[in-house]
Amino acid sequence: MSAASRAPLRSNRTTARVRRRAALTTGAAACALLVSACSSGGTSGGGGQTGFITGSDGIATVKKGERADAPDLSGETVDGGQLDVGDYKGKVIVLNVWGSWCPPCRAEAKNFEKVYQDVKDQGVQFVGINTRDTSTGPARAFEEEYGVTYPSLYDPAGKLMLRFEKGTLNPQAIPSTLVIDRDGKVAARTLQALSEEKLRKMLDPVLAEK
Repeated sequence: MSAASRAPLRSNRTTARVRRRAALTTGAAACALLVSACSSGGTSGGGGQTGFITGSDGIATVKKGERADAPDLSGETVDGGQLDVGDYKGKVIVLNVWGSWCPPCRAEAKNFEKVYQDVKDQGVQFVGINTRDTSTGPARAFEEEYGVTYPSLYDPAGKLMLRFEKGTLNPQAIPSTLVIDRDGKVAARTLQALSEEKLRKMLDPVLAEK
């Protein structure tokens, strides 16, 4: 085979190698982007012996007698007041972590207000923890837009979330919701946005406890 006839063959092989490399590079980049997107929210609560048993609906519960105490949660509210969640001991508390920047939080906000209005006279108190909003202005606008009437602690750096026992909350999983029983212990958790039906399903068993 002459040099002239071998040249096109070498050229074709080089082109094929370049195309394979480009395809591999593109695939790797796409994979990295997919992993990044999937890990940005997160659904794991980390380590720790929290006793949560997670159901197929994403709601995790802890048996009575095995529950951890909720930590001290107090400070400034979104509207500039002061709040100590400890003052609600004896009530069932629904604690919702949210941010005005968070689309799933907007999706669930009216569900929370609806359920709150239905159960607030049954010894239930809803409390929000607003996080990652750099000022209270957007948070107040959120509450006004969605008609939220229960109070929210203002926690831009997520410090209140870190007070919970390791494995209870994941600071990257917003929104998150906890149900705290009448003894001030964490009874249920979910790291996802909730429909009205799922919120009631999470709350009702704790509310029914004697």
